[in-house]
Amino acid sequence: MQCITGPYNQLDPTDLAPIFAPATVAVVGASDRPDSVGQAVFKNMLQNGFRGTLYPVNLKARSVCSVRAYATLADIQEQIDLVVIIVPAAQVLALIPQAAAKGAKGVIVISAGFRESGPAGALLEQELLAACRQHGIRLVGPNCLGLINTDPAVSMNASFARRSPSAGHIAFISQSGALCTAVLDFAAKKNIGFSKFISVGNKADIGELDLIRFLHDDPKTKVIMLYVEDLRYGREFIETVREITGGDNPTPILAIKSGRTSEGAAAVSSHTGSLAGSEAVYTALFEQSGVFRAQTIEDLFDTAMAFATQPLPRSNRMAIITNAGGPGIIATDVTINSGLRLAKLSEETNEVLKSHLPATASIKNPIDVIGDARSDRYQAALDAVLSDEGVDGVIFILTPQSMTEIEATANVIPALARRSGKPVVASFMGLLDVSKGVEILEQNGIPHYQFPEAAARTMSALYQYSCWLRRQHLKEFDLTVDGPRVTKLIDQAMETGSHYLGEIEGNEILAAYGFPVMPGSLATSEDEAAAAVALLGRCAMKIVSPQIVHKSDVGGVRVGIGTEEAARAAFREIMAAGRQVQGAVIRGVLMQKMAASGVEVILGIKRYATFGPLLMFGLGGIFVEIFKDVSFRLAPIRRNGAHHMVRSIRAFPILNGARGAALADVTELERCLMRLSMLAADHPEIAELDINPLLVHEDGAGCSVADCRILLSPPPADD
Repeated sequence: MQCITGPYNQLDPTDLAPIFAPATVAVVGASDRPDSVGQAVFKNMLQNGFRGTLYPVNLKARSVCSVRAYATLADIQEQIDLVVIIVPAAQVLALIPQAAAKGAKGVIVISAGFRESGPAGALLEQELLAACRQHGIRLVGPNCLGLINTDPAVSMNASFARRSPSAGHIAFISQSGALCTAVLDFAAKKNIGFSKFISVGNKADIGELDLIRFLHDDPKTKVIMLYVEDLRYGREFIETVREITGGDNPTPILAIKSGRTSEGAAAVSSHTGSLAGSEAVYTALFEQSGVFRAQTIEDLFDTAMAFATQPLPRSNRMAIITNAGGPGIIATDVTINSGLRLAKLSEETNEVLKSHLPATASIKNPIDVIGDARSDRYQAALDAVLSDEGVDGVIFILTPQSMTEIEATANVIPALARRSGKPVVASFMGLLDVSKGVEILEQNGIPHYQFPEAAARTMSALYQYSCWLRRQHLKEFDLTVDGPRVTKLIDQAMETGSHYLGEIEGNEILAAYGFPVMPGSLATSEDEAAAAVALLGRCAMKIVSPQIVHKSDVGGVRVGIGTEEAARAAFREIMAAGRQVQGAVIRGVLMQKMAASGVEVILGIKRYATFGPLLMFGLGGIFVEIFKDVSFRLAPIRRNGAHHMVRSIRAFPILNGARGAALADVTELERCLMRLSMLAADHPEIAELDINPLLVHEDGAGCSVADCRILLSPPPADD
């Protein structure tokens, strides 16, 4: 049976209203049996104070939790908006037409035993989805924990989680139900509230993008958090989420992706029935979408707390206030290494600080109010730096000394922070001694971190998002390409069964898309090699064989060949080296005019069945796999994407004139990346492509393709 899926952008997020704010809910499988999922879900609905009408459905029970029970959905007289299903997987399918007959627009299938259990379960899940589509019902799950809506007008906990969260402004979407329960426990300890809390399970119907669209329009939600094991759409995710994170009414989105290692990906597959995607793909996906990617779950929550409560900094100029030198130095190091900088305080601010702080204090940023500081000294310092126009945010550090007024100091922060309109994050270091102060901070919306490193990294995340919102939109290049020519070349190769294209055919394809390819010819004899040098001048000579990919490794490359005699000798040597490679079919030697010197970079394409073509850019040459200094984007990209790719690698200063070197032609390099993007998007038969190296010459002198290879494969069938 064909899997029934569809692009997220064809699904109407308003369809989710009956699921999140139903007036009537039926729980099929509700039970009084102790420690059962049916009991847990129904008790959560009751004890959480659901504002609508609740119907337990149980074939044998007359009541559940002292509420009258119904044998079937048909026995309920009222219309039902939402049906929560907790019965064995084999019984779920029959309930869908019954739910439709009662007017239900949504179902939450908590039951397991579907795609995650194997082929039979996968088939059952497809049949379930087909039934829901047939009856116009939206589906959460199956194999999920359920969902929670803390809106006081709804107060619905349709899950079997052990606890209900307090109300807040963070929405959490997770593929892992077990993680959800741990997160709820963690959040309770940290006094973190949620607007919505959703376990998506197998995502047979409703997935992350449906929920992101819905939550973007939710007035109770200020920030969205994702725990992702896999995403099934690439381009749709980028286009949708980019508008949500960076449009006129932006909502920040934070994500953590599991399965970053091959071992982790295997664990994900067995846990959810979903294959984890490539690490590079998800890095590109999140960067292009404006999604902040957390490295740990703790990092995810640290950042979410700040996004939910703090304004964004205008720039990256930070002030650090501390009562201890060591933590201030640590915070300074992390601040600088996170892309922030220490603010230079104005003379006026310095004078204010001098008038309030003792002579032993340091008024230079980081500001050390020293260990005997009481709340009034902290207050004066915070007020002074927040009033400074050259300060965009404050990292506030307190260590509990015997004379420190912990609670009083905590009380001075919220009002000053709100009045300034600038972000303030705090680190009251320690645990027991500072606990009451931490409670004051959390109750007043000041993000608190046990250590200053986390506070600095969180401030960096706020700044990164403010940069995303203020990003410049560069004028697009006007590029002309010959797509039909490339289609013909690819078709000819595929018809002959050739899936590997070396430099000769590859250069022809690249030339059709406007890449600067050096002139050359194939030599099959010493005479032809000599004639090529006479015609072209100094040449690079490279062996041509589908079986020899890394030519220099086998002695198959010579450069700077400028005489006919040298060409003949090089031809003999290259051919002899090629014959030493077992199974290699040698077509001859490519004679190519030597390009001017330049910075060696690599451009590449790798196509993924789910996400499409992934573009790669980085430092090139024979050591590319050792240095791994590369950046990625999913095609197609805009010029902004090309601009960012070039500047994302560690070696960008080499292109930008480091140590007195000439500036490289970065604008032409960006054009090449745009041409690569067009080539990848236009021709799905290109499975892999390497241009290595592309020589980037001095500014204004352009680029030159020095080597390339292309691997073809039939494009994947449409879903």
